[in-house]
Amino acid sequence: MRITGGHWAGRALVVPPGQGVRPTPDKMRQAIFNSLGDWVRGRTVLELFAGSGALSLECLSREAANALCVELSRRHAGFIRRNARALEALVEVRVKDAFAAIRQLGEREQQFDFIMADPPYGEKNINRRSDSLAQKMLDDEHLPTLLNEDARLLLGHARRDQLDIPDPWRELKTLRHGDNWIRFLTLR
Repeated sequence: MRITGGHWAGRALVVPPGQGVRPTPDKMRQAIFNSLGDWVRGRTVLELFAGSGALSLECLSREAANALCVELSRRHAGFIRRNARALEALVEVRVKDAFAAIRQLGEREQQFDFIMADPPYGEKNINRRSDSLAQKMLDDEHLPTLLNEDARLLLGHARRDQLDIPDPWRELKTLRHGDNWIRFLTLR
C-alpha cells in the first residue's frame, strides 16, 4: 500500500496484518483525491475508524493543515503512528471509539473541514433500514456539529449496504469501485 499523490507520492504505508483492517484500496484513494483536487489544501481533517491512517496521510501529503485520527484498536493506532513517523507527518492519534470521540469533540466544540470515515462494512439490507456503522454515522446527532461551514464528509460503505441519507445531509457525489462505495456529503 502506498501514498497515491502529493509530496509523499509512492511512499509505502504499513498496514496491520489480518482481517482486522480493510484499508481503502489505492485505486479508490486515488479516485477520491483526484475528485477533490486542490480542495484539501489547508483543510483540517478528522479520520474516524482510521485503521492505518492512510486517508489522513493522503490529505497531509496534499498539504492539509492537520489531521486527527481516531482508532479503537491500540494495535492499529500503533501502525498509524509508525506511518506518520516514517513520513515525518504530524498526526494526532486518539485510541477511542469513533462515536464516543464524535460526542467528545462536539462537547469541546471542535470543528473540521473534512471528516472521513470508512468503517467496517455492514450486511446486505434489502427491504430494511441499514444498521451498519456507516448508517449510524449518518444518524449520529453530534456528527453535523463537527463540520465547519462548507465542510465535507467522506463516508465509505459496501454496495450491498443501502444507506438512508437523512437530514441534514446532502449527497454531493458517489464514487464506486467494485463493492466499495465512497459518498461525499455536506450539510444542507
